[in-house]
Amino acid sequence: MEHAVKPHKRVRRWDKWTPYLFISPWIIGILLFTVGPLIFSLIMSFFDWPVTSSPKFIGLGNYTKMFTEDPQFYKSLLITLKFALFYVPLSLVTSLILAMLISQSVRGVKFFRTIFYLPAVVSGVAVSIIWGWIFNTKYGILNYALFLLGIEGPKWLIDPNSAIITIVIASAWGVGTMMLIFYTNIKSIPPDLYESASIDGAGPIRQFTHVTLPLITPTIFFNLITSTISALQQLTLVLLLTNGGPLKSTYFYGLFVYNNAFKHHKLGYASANAWFMFIIILLLTALIFKSSNAWVFYENEVKKERKKGGKKK
Repeated sequence: MEHAVKPHKRVRRWDKWTPYLFISPWIIGILLFTVGPLIFSLIMSFFDWPVTSSPKFIGLGNYTKMFTEDPQFYKSLLITLKFALFYVPLSLVTSLILAMLISQSVRGVKFFRTIFYLPAVVSGVAVSIIWGWIFNTKYGILNYALFLLGIEGPKWLIDPNSAIITIVIASAWGVGTMMLIFYTNIKSIPPDLYESASIDGAGPIRQFTHVTLPLITPTIFFNLITSTISALQQLTLVLLLTNGGPLKSTYFYGLFVYNNAFKHHKLGYASANAWFMFIIILLLTALIFKSSNAWVFYENEVKKERKKGGKKK
């Protein structure tokens, strides 16, 4: 009997380890390409690490320099926060409107789903080239259209007052992924809820505010976090469209870190910059999570509360 039990135990042990064996490539990949570089960059932030010479340990010197000696640090941080303040609400509203449009049962809706999602799969370099043509002051499509209407187009990428708004518009163009997430959530809402609301006399606007909007708050919560992180890490568009200009009005924090690392060859200082942004993102994400208790609606929780209320009665 003992010999019969041992193989059975071995099989059960292999069954426990089999799932980990299948996900081991992902675990190895995240350790090598995410966790490893993350820890290494933290170590680098405590060194004066030029590319051409050996690193020198300076403790908190990079962080002290960042807060006390580098005025561009505060300027870039403020510009990035300003960008996020415009970009995040615009991207959320735009993606939600597009999701509502493609969720309608009309002819040709599949074509528009593809068209609206297409910018999300286009590379950042291609997007920057497209928007560079559109916003060009002399021969841009947008200014030409305004000229036909008798309006003098602004200097989109040349004027410091309009450059950051131009980056916001170009960035909000690629909201296809957020739109798709909203669309999936909207289509999962039971039609019975809309029928009940319609019987009670609720019109389309009231159905949206009282049925759709509460039920998609978890998706809004998710998209809010991802869009905030994306906004604070914006680099590709601003690097290729303006390179921080004009007059450093679009010198985003991501570009600030990039130039410190690969242009000024201050790898340790750039690592300290990156870790400070990591802390900012962590704090903002924690703040959003904390606020979610007041406005995120979870259907299962509400059902439990209704059952409790019914029992009390």
